[in-house]
Amino acid sequence: MGAHRKSIIREVIERFDTKMAIGASRRAAKQALRRAGQRVWTHSTGKIHAFKTRSDYQEHTVRFVKWARTEHHIISLAQLDPRAEELASTYLAQRLAEGKSPYTLQAERAALRLFFDDRALAESVAIPKRARDKITRSRGTKQHDRYFQPANWPGLVSFAQATGLRRHELRALRVGDVLQDHGAHMWVHVGNGKGGLSRDVPVLAGREAAVLTLAAGRNPDSLVFERIPKHMDVHSYRRGYAQALYQQYAPGRGLPPAAGRLRRSDYDRDAAERVTWALGHRRVDVVLRHYLR
Repeated sequence: MGAHRKSIIREVIERFDTKMAIGASRRAAKQALRRAGQRVWTHSTGKIHAFKTRSDYQEHTVRFVKWARTEHHIISLAQLDPRAEELASTYLAQRLAEGKSPYTLQAERAALRLFFDDRALAESVAIPKRARDKITRSRGTKQHDRYFQPANWPGLVSFAQATGLRRHELRALRVGDVLQDHGAHMWVHVGNGKGGLSRDVPVLAGREAAVLTLAAGRNPDSLVFERIPKHMDVHSYRRGYAQALYQQYAPGRGLPPAAGRLRRSDYDRDAAERVTWALGHRRVDVVLRHYLR
């Protein structure tokens, strides 16, 4: 009897295992490029630095591999790798014809480029640019909002508005992670944020009671929240937190203008950097585009 052959899906998962670099920093690589005269916001090391990225990229790649198995009878990576350019281009062109959003297509191509270690993969597929005015997440009322009633979760909503934590950060938060100094300043400690990084998140001034109420008198090892509703619009609370914190750090200044090219004089750099850190991001430009404008 012959040896059991791994499924192609198992091969995909194992390759992703080799690409994990949780906690590793890309800062040195970016600094080297900048010293060489290249202006870069992002730099790919060919590794994955966050569990959420791993989950998303693996999902996109497995979907593509299943398509290749069904449509082209590909049953191993040994068969797929030599045809990666051809099949990825065909797949993305088909997804484009089906009306998938530019955001989805860009994410899928990024996942496949990392998986096949080819930064030019499927370059021939002309994916439309993602126009900011077409992005509607957390702006206005959405269909899924009817499944979540904020009035039924007042403590959770107030806490999210006061701290701007991500969904998984809220889910993992312990009572002992809520901290206060003698000057009455409050913050919450996130031990495992994006990319596995830890940070201390300032509580918005004037919102301390919303946080303290949920922590006072409880076992420090207890979860602050036993459940986070699936349809709760966490991003909208993070966005509101970011804008309020920015104005707290830059009193007297309005938010950066929503339209047009952003100039350095249009925003307070120090305040934007502090907000970026509080949100658990590394890139100020991301926070300016998606949270403060």
